[in-house]
Amino acid sequence: MLAIELIADAIPPVHTSDSIQKAIDRMVEFRIRHLPIVNEDQFLGLLSENDIASETDLQTPVGALALSLVNPYVLEDQHIYDVIRLFNERQLTIVPVLDAAKNYSGLITINALTEYFAALTAVEQPGGIIVLEINNKNNSLAHMSQIVESDNAQILSSYVRTFPDSTRMEVTLKVNKQDISTIIATFLRYEYDIKATFNHTDDNDNSRDRYNSLMNYLNL
Repeated sequence: MLAIELIADAIPPVHTSDSIQKAIDRMVEFRIRHLPIVNEDQFLGLLSENDIASETDLQTPVGALALSLVNPYVLEDQHIYDVIRLFNERQLTIVPVLDAAKNYSGLITINALTEYFAALTAVEQPGGIIVLEINNKNNSLAHMSQIVESDNAQILSSYVRTFPDSTRMEVTLKVNKQDISTIIATFLRYEYDIKATFNHTDDNDNSRDRYNSLMNYLNL
C-alpha cells in the first residue's frame, strides 16, 4: 500500500491569502487539527491549531503566521508505514502527500488510516484469534500457516509485536474459523506458547463495535 492510495480528496488545503478564520472553520468542519498550506501546486508547510491559538485578529492571512511544524510530508510512492511513522512522531491528524516534483497531491487523514487497518486486520470478518508468544529464532509464519491450514482454515490477518531487550515475540493470528479448538490443540502439540485466544462469531463479534467506538473517539 502506497501513500497515494489513501489520499482523501474531500479536504481542501488553505492558501497563504486565506484568513485564520477560514482555517479554523475548515478544521472544525473536518474535525482535524492540521491543514496544509498550498500556493497553486506548491506545498508551503503544515498549519497546526497551536499556530493560531494565540491570534486575536482572525482576519490575519495564514501566510503571515510562523509555523511550528517543519514541513512534514510523505511522497506518493512511500509505503504506508512511513505515513504511520509520521502520524506517530508528530502527533498529526493529517499528513500531506507530495509528488516526485514536490508538488502537493493531497492529504491522508487519521480516519483513512484507521479504516485501512480495519480492512487489513479483517475486523469485520467472523473467526477466531490466537495470540502466540514465541522466541524470535523460532518465528516461522509458514509453519504457523501449515498448522492453521491443517484444520481446513486460513489466516485472515497476522501481525507481530516485539519487546525491547528481549528475544520474545507476540504473534497474533486471525483465522476464518470460529471453532479454533483443534488449531489450538495442534499449536500446543508443537509446543507453542499460547498467550490468549478469542472466538468471534457473527452474533458475538464485537470487533466492529470496538472499531466504531474508535472512529467516534477520533471524530470528537
